[in-house]
Amino acid sequence: MDAAPTIITQNLTRRFGDLVAVDNINLRVAPGQFFGFLGPNGAGKSTTIRMLTGLLAPTSGGIEILGLDLEKNPVEVKRQIGVVPEGMALFGRLTGSEFLNFAGRMYGLDRETAARRTAELLEFMQLADQPRKLVTDYSHGMQKKLAMAAAVIHGPRVLFLDEPFEGVDAIAAGTLKKMLQGMIARGATIFLTSHVLEIVERLCSHVAIIHQGRLVAQGSLAELRVGAEAQTVAEPGDAPNISDEKMTLEQIFLRTVGGVRSSDQELSWLG
Repeated sequence: MDAAPTIITQNLTRRFGDLVAVDNINLRVAPGQFFGFLGPNGAGKSTTIRMLTGLLAPTSGGIEILGLDLEKNPVEVKRQIGVVPEGMALFGRLTGSEFLNFAGRMYGLDRETAARRTAELLEFMQLADQPRKLVTDYSHGMQKKLAMAAAVIHGPRVLFLDEPFEGVDAIAAGTLKKMLQGMIARGATIFLTSHVLEIVERLCSHVAIIHQGRLVAQGSLAELRVGAEAQTVAEPGDAPNISDEKMTLEQIFLRTVGGVRSSDQELSWLG
């Protein structure tokens, strides 16, 4: 018998006045999945993550995380999840060590455990060499790694990541990927949004695509590829399909959300 989904949404909706940012989406994320949540700018990705993590109340619909109703059990859910929001809410006047110790204590770790994990995380993230440096003086990439460290210091069962690789160099990105893959190997569930589709394709086993607030695709990469290739065959005017080459996630994404289909339009001064 299959395990119950780690993340469930039921007709999840969020309105801002007349704008429907998220429109009746139904997500299912299984335990241990590395789940990619994709969409164009303004599609509703960050709004969805804010609702899933209890930072924003839905207008209507329901959310279950780890079998718990988020509205009824917000504290219990938040004890078991980690979050790296797009806008990293870091305390700039603390050192990295002070910030991680604070995060650990807020998650209920005792002083000894918080201190030990802080030291381990700073070393793993290659942030231990300047112990007196304030967070406000960290580079963008260093702050991303610190935010990730704070999100995992308590060993969350579910990790939500909103654009974790934005502005991160290749070395830092490699460090983060290694940590995330280790979490998946130990049974954690990761919910990732990113515009870097190559990273999503490399890391994620399952993907959902949101467009104009509505969920337009959801499934394994293989399932989404089959659907997109069927559309390719059915629509005229495309270049011949090479059957022995798999569609990339970028091609699947553009096909699904109706991306630019021709290069007829040009900028005259750049010709």
